[in-house]
Amino acid sequence: MCGRYALKTSVPEIARILGAAESVEFPPSYNVAPTRKVPVCRVSETGARELALLRWGLVPHWAHAVDDKYRMINARAESVASKPAFRTPFRRRRCLVPADGYYEWKAIGKRKQPYFICMQDEAPFFLAGLWDRWDKGEDDPVESFAIVTTTANDLGAEVHERMPVILKPERHDVWLDPAVQDTAVLTPLLDPYAGGGMTLRPVSTYVNSPRNDGARCAEALVDVPS
Repeated sequence: MCGRYALKTSVPEIARILGAAESVEFPPSYNVAPTRKVPVCRVSETGARELALLRWGLVPHWAHAVDDKYRMINARAESVASKPAFRTPFRRRRCLVPADGYYEWKAIGKRKQPYFICMQDEAPFFLAGLWDRWDKGEDDPVESFAIVTTTANDLGAEVHERMPVILKPERHDVWLDPAVQDTAVLTPLLDPYAGGGMTLRPVSTYVNSPRNDGARCAEALVDVPS
């Protein structure tokens, strides 16, 4: 799964890379946690790319209420086309989730050691996301998203069996295009990203608390407890 990630690249830079309208503000964060509103890139009703602040934890449009039962942070690639909460967003409401790295926890005996996984050059990358809008007419609509996960590549498998789907730039156009609804076209995009250009490092359990943020979360841990 993917339960925490870092986004330290600025919104203007993300907008430049994706060719999207810069219309949101978001301070750099090294510890993005579920329920937080964060920037994602999607195609607007006018057909242009836009950055929007959506809450992490998808609430299906058909849910009776916005509660923990429906706040799904991840969607498995293997079932995303058929699971009721995800099949409509998979066909029509896809987005890119910018990140500079993500965290996974490796079980070592009775404890869990956090690791930070990123590109070797620490450049930003973009995760496959699905979004939905819940609007029952009582309050403002709730727009939320989930991150699609797949089997881990060789690097990530050292820590966890799953990883978020990282989409190469040449796949962005197809993934964002709401006119593309053929699952035979979309599903092959969800394979694991090759681990050759990535790296991982153990980090402090400081990142375990979502209240903690800052560069310390992703700093390499020199002495890893055995």
